[in-house]
Amino acid sequence: MIFLDSLIQGILLGGLYALFAAGLSLVFGIMRLVNLAHGDLIVFGAYLILLLVSLLNLNVFAAALVAAPFMFALGWMLQKFVLNRVLGDDILPPLLVTFGLSIVIQNVLLETWSADSKRLSAGTLETASLAIGPINVGIMPLLIFVSAIVVILVLNQIIYRTSLGRAFRATSDDPVTASLMGVKPKNIFSVATGLAMIVVIIAALYLGVRSNFDPSIGPARLIYAFEAVIIGGLGSLWGTLLGGIIIGVAQTIGATINPEWQILSGHIAFLLVLLVRPRGLLPRAFD
Repeated sequence: MIFLDSLIQGILLGGLYALFAAGLSLVFGIMRLVNLAHGDLIVFGAYLILLLVSLLNLNVFAAALVAAPFMFALGWMLQKFVLNRVLGDDILPPLLVTFGLSIVIQNVLLETWSADSKRLSAGTLETASLAIGPINVGIMPLLIFVSAIVVILVLNQIIYRTSLGRAFRATSDDPVTASLMGVKPKNIFSVATGLAMIVVIIAALYLGVRSNFDPSIGPARLIYAFEAVIIGGLGSLWGTLLGGIIIGVAQTIGATINPEWQILSGHIAFLLVLLVRPRGLLPRAFD
């Protein structure tokens, strides 16, 4: 029974990791950009929600809704005026720029909010649970998992069912040919990053509700996101969800065996999957 409970909790935890990873997967799939500041942007989003809750007296869900357009604009401007300038055949410049952005975000948050940990409050949802047979499942972890599925469904609908999605796929496949057909790759990249930032604010909401956060935790969130993307397969959003679940289950089962093994178990699962399937479990390009 203990291991069954750990399995369920791990699957639900995987939904949170999938939310961490979905924006990263989207950006990489379209423009082959590894954003080393992705985790710090999630933490920034959590602080933004906290600020809106404090200033406007909103609940956390309303604050995230208010923050979403701002995050889209921030992502659009970041891509338009910074990242588009360094994209190219050489992967080093984008890595250096996003690494520098990561350091800047961490230090700005540290100067503004101090190193003290914060948390977002969702009221009674944090402690509410649902009995499924002999297992009690928390409403909040269940909501996070359902949100991850909805986010991936929406992203897939955008990518494969809309004209914007066709532009995403054309630009991902061959930006030169796409530009000859009237598509402006740099504008498409900016929209993609803006869309990814909306996913970031959703991840930030649930990060802040589920655990404490401080300015220094961004890189750890990036690692979980990166591992989920690699396990699932580059370019596969459903694979990202599967990758998140594998990491979450490995961590909860490892913690059941020995609490000190929780984080290590997730990394071991990541390495084992790579040994068996170096390209991930469900590799797929945006085609």
